[in-house]
Amino acid sequence: MRILVLGGTQFVGRHVVDTALSRGHDVTLFNRGQTRPDLFPGVEKLRGDRDGDLSALAGRSFDAVVDTSGYVPRVVQATLDALPDVGHYTFVSTMSVYSDESRADGEEGAVAQLPEETEEVRYDTYGALKGLCEDAVRSRFPNAFIPRPGLIVGPWDHTGRFTYWPQRFAAGGRVLAPAPPEAPVQVLDVRDLAIWTIDAAEEELAGTYNAVSPTQTMEQVFETCREVGAVPAEIVWVEPAFLVANEVGPWMELPLWLGDEEDDSFMRAPVTRALGAGLQIRPLAETVRATLDWVQRGEAPTDPPAGLAREKEQALFAAWDLLGSPA
Repeated sequence: MRILVLGGTQFVGRHVVDTALSRGHDVTLFNRGQTRPDLFPGVEKLRGDRDGDLSALAGRSFDAVVDTSGYVPRVVQATLDALPDVGHYTFVSTMSVYSDESRADGEEGAVAQLPEETEEVRYDTYGALKGLCEDAVRSRFPNAFIPRPGLIVGPWDHTGRFTYWPQRFAAGGRVLAPAPPEAPVQVLDVRDLAIWTIDAAEEELAGTYNAVSPTQTMEQVFETCREVGAVPAEIVWVEPAFLVANEVGPWMELPLWLGDEEDDSFMRAPVTRALGAGLQIRPLAETVRATLDWVQRGEAPTDPPAGLAREKEQALFAAWDLLGSPA
């Protein structure tokens, strides 16, 4: 198959390209050439800008397109208009498209609405903009494949939103963990998403699906990290109210923690339809091991956006111990 990947050198796109190449497909990348331009030597690279110069796509035809970099509806529409002849289309969306009231209602839950007319991608507009991008794709490709991932994890994740935990447990010692242990967690190994994406192109799979793992508990995730790290580590469960009082930021500063009173339905999404449509979830230990191996090879960012600074963790332990480590 001739597959066009929009992006292809960052995280999800990189793994999609790896998977496609491993199956012998003819891959073309379209991007600005600013992120790892030398990656994938021998692969055709079209240079341009989705928000400007799309001329490199003129007159080209592809059996499948994988869009891993669409965030603004106008830009997605412009890309669609620039593609004259395309077979199957995949648009990688997000679980964030759901409104707060429908996040756990399944793939047919209500989609969030923009709080104001804007193209600025920020916390309160990201999901709604992605939902409008989905609409643009469906209007051109009614049989598009639209996976909606939650937290995507694994090697080459530049955010650190999951990487922090395998890395932290591998360092050993006391590890500050946000209570309660039974809090739900859903993640998706980026390699599983990439495999499913290429499967969908080969099989012309259509539809919109939640793309996450079945729910596990925070304790299960941390125990897996501790086992894979194979270093003595003590999990210290700290109450959310204490974290809030000490100005610990959820999600990014302390990854996987949603906050003191945040609705946890984001981590309880139904995945039955996706599993029935071919999504396969590898054991979490494989994801943790691959992530840790990537870190230990020195390929991960040394200062990712997410993660609790070790100095702050130690200060929090000092304050927590003074309270007598209440249950």
